[in-house]
Amino acid sequence: MARFIFITGGVVSSLGKGLAGAALASLLQARGYKVRMRKLDPYINVDPGTMNPYEHGECYVTDDGAETDLDLGHYERFTGVASKQTDNVTTGRIYQTVIRKERRGDYLGATVQVIPHITNAIKEFATSDIEDEDFVLVEIGGTVGDIESLPFMEAIRQLGYELRNDAIFIHLTLIPYIAAAGELKTKPTQHSVKELRSIGIQPDILLCRSEQPIPDGQRAKIGQFCNVPTEAVIPALDVRTIYEVPLSYHKEGFDVQVLKAFGITDAPEPDLSTWEDIVDRVLHPEGEVNIAVVGKYIELQDAYKSLTESLYHGGIAHKVKVNIDWMESEVFEKEDTDIASRMQGIHAILVPGGFGERGAEGKIKAVQYAREHKIPFFGICYGMQMAVIEGCRHLAGLPNAGTSEFGSSDPNVVGLMTEWTRGNETETRSAEGDLGGTMRLGSYPCDLLEGTKAYEIYGAKQVQERHRHRYEVNIAYRDILENVGYKFSGLSPQGDLPEIVEIPEHPWFIGVQFHPELKSKPFDPHPLFKSFVKAALDKSRLV
Repeated sequence: MARFIFITGGVVSSLGKGLAGAALASLLQARGYKVRMRKLDPYINVDPGTMNPYEHGECYVTDDGAETDLDLGHYERFTGVASKQTDNVTTGRIYQTVIRKERRGDYLGATVQVIPHITNAIKEFATSDIEDEDFVLVEIGGTVGDIESLPFMEAIRQLGYELRNDAIFIHLTLIPYIAAAGELKTKPTQHSVKELRSIGIQPDILLCRSEQPIPDGQRAKIGQFCNVPTEAVIPALDVRTIYEVPLSYHKEGFDVQVLKAFGITDAPEPDLSTWEDIVDRVLHPEGEVNIAVVGKYIELQDAYKSLTESLYHGGIAHKVKVNIDWMESEVFEKEDTDIASRMQGIHAILVPGGFGERGAEGKIKAVQYAREHKIPFFGICYGMQMAVIEGCRHLAGLPNAGTSEFGSSDPNVVGLMTEWTRGNETETRSAEGDLGGTMRLGSYPCDLLEGTKAYEIYGAKQVQERHRHRYEVNIAYRDILENVGYKFSGLSPQGDLPEIVEIPEHPWFIGVQFHPELKSKPFDPHPLFKSFVKAALDKSRLV
């Protein structure tokens, strides 16, 4: 039977529960255990698919098409375990499920209430779709005391009682350092644990974020007030790279205390050589490259979390430091902007995904600059579409080329998808339909054309990549673009949906309709990012 680890947070938000859980899962993996990670989100949206990136950061997409919280990206990057639809749920989805059952009469006329109906639905979600995992780590979003998270807290309290010795609670808190007083303060943690215990949850382990080392005396004080053994009060100090977190937590005995809480005393020692190598590569690079990311949400870099990490993974592969220069695409739309000056010292340009017209013309200008100046270029999803529009406008004699996403253009070389194939089924959408969950989502196959850059990078005839988009490049413009130097090097198996476009005569110019950043890991960098960073490195050596 799987053992459950419930992870809650206190004091303030953004302490890093997702990263902490992912690091712990990687430590358990390093000891030979099979793990699974899940996230319970208290917000009322059914999923983050319709949320502005400024509200929620990146929307992460799984192989089976779930639009999820960005923490699932941490889970996958640290464990390599592919997340599923059943690994992320929100208040909105829970209530939607319960209300549908009520409308069908499943509750036989009973009064539907938070307890037991909502909490039962949460418990059912948390414990379903478990196979042969040894540990299931369940993160509860928000902070203890939030009104939104109370049903989730009650549900995991019940589970803790029902599962008895097969469940533990980890509480992540903050130990602030007051510079004026020159000391760490434990009171916020004491109050946070008091709040947690008031709803019936006694933490087994406290994970204490701090900018300063926590003296043994302070740890003992925290343990005494919070009813936790001193050795189970684990310092979580700032580290030089997030990929050092597993090593830091192991050094503090975090994984040992988790196993001890379950009564496991004969676990094998962890093999942390992979993480040691990754950290060494990050901290001791043998060079560096400067990559411009021309986007529209750059004020909140969590909107590009997977993208950022994938670029770093490419750097890890080549033992180089990747410096990301975040550029607001709207700046390039101003007449007084000198693109050449702004791109001074840049070794590669990446245009990421996005939605809407704002900043589109600036992205097109960035694509044009990369193409004309032979700078390595990587366009992802929306970035690929802008690359195709740029080629149509400036090479193919179609100066008014655009996308139907912004209205009617002459011609629309990018248009709304209304039908596509998933497995043996045809999926259809309409422009008037709901926005939520109506895109082409999840993993789809892509056939690669032999002799192309894409085929060389992947070394395979077919690959699986994750999608999240509503618009598609019109295959009817393939011949027009290929006549001016482009190559459609990746297509859907039916041959009707362009997946990869490249310029063979360019040092490195590739646009992809999918999101390769969603499948990259520090110990297994995505081939496209690995190759892109190598192209940037080659460019840096020519400067």
